[in-house]
Amino acid sequence: MTITLTEAVAKNIITKLINGEDYRIEIVTLINAEFLQYTVDFFKKIVEAKLRNKDITVDWYKKEFLDENLTSEEIAINSGLNKKTISNMYNSATKEIVIEASKEHYEELYQAIQTLVDGENELNITLTLKFKGVSVDLNVSESLIVINTLAVKRAALRGGLWSTAGKRVEKPLMQTLCKIYNVSDENYKVKIKSKIKGKVDFVREIDFYLVNNGQNHKCEVKLMGKGNPESADAVIARDSKVFVADKLSDTNKKQLDSLKVEWVEMRDHDGYKRFKKILENLKIPHTDFNGNINEKLKEIYSELFEQ
Repeated sequence: MTITLTEAVAKNIITKLINGEDYRIEIVTLINAEFLQYTVDFFKKIVEAKLRNKDITVDWYKKEFLDENLTSEEIAINSGLNKKTISNMYNSATKEIVIEASKEHYEELYQAIQTLVDGENELNITLTLKFKGVSVDLNVSESLIVINTLAVKRAALRGGLWSTAGKRVEKPLMQTLCKIYNVSDENYKVKIKSKIKGKVDFVREIDFYLVNNGQNHKCEVKLMGKGNPESADAVIARDSKVFVADKLSDTNKKQLDSLKVEWVEMRDHDGYKRFKKILENLKIPHTDFNGNINEKLKEIYSELFEQ
């Protein structure tokens, strides 16, 4: 089962952001859970493949794990690459390109490992895997190939989840900020650039706008680390009027102020409350909020997330 950034995780991230807490543990937990499950499943496949090929002298790993019947993503990862890297290298990620690049890289990896093993004759590694009462042993070369594959897979999972986290919570975070201050649905809108999935749209491309008197004020969300130089660049490129970030350095804030861009730093103490000032400056109708924020969030989530 593939673990994704679900509604439950989105709610946890938004709650931490609203409360000025670090949301990153939510992503790390997802990475760990999916990676550990992948590792267990991969080890099972290794045992089965090794048993099927116990009497052959050819490279059983290459035969089984670079099999062209596998998906292009599986072939790439098993060779020690990922599809994004191949796409960057060849400006294409068709299955034919992936197969060619993967086989070429695997041969280079295999030779590098053999050279390393030959030069480290005092080192001996045996990885023993046991499944359903049957065990197989992997020698040092086989073990290093397997370890390398796992390292590549974790890197791919990490990159994928971190890169999508911001986009997956962008719309519900902005909706939550609006609903805290009772902004009418008529005073914000969302432009979706891909298929809608239920009330909460987990999609890659989202533009959020605060609306008043026919003016659409584009809002940008970046869950970046402090001091990230991309902040002002992102605002300039997307012509944003409102910038909501996890952390902002003093330099970031000065850049945004000079661009006359309204900003919110969620990690600041009661950082979300600065959103009220933005609503005032943009003359967006709203009401003040002085209640229990976590109780308010429960109320908002029941509206945003429940079907």
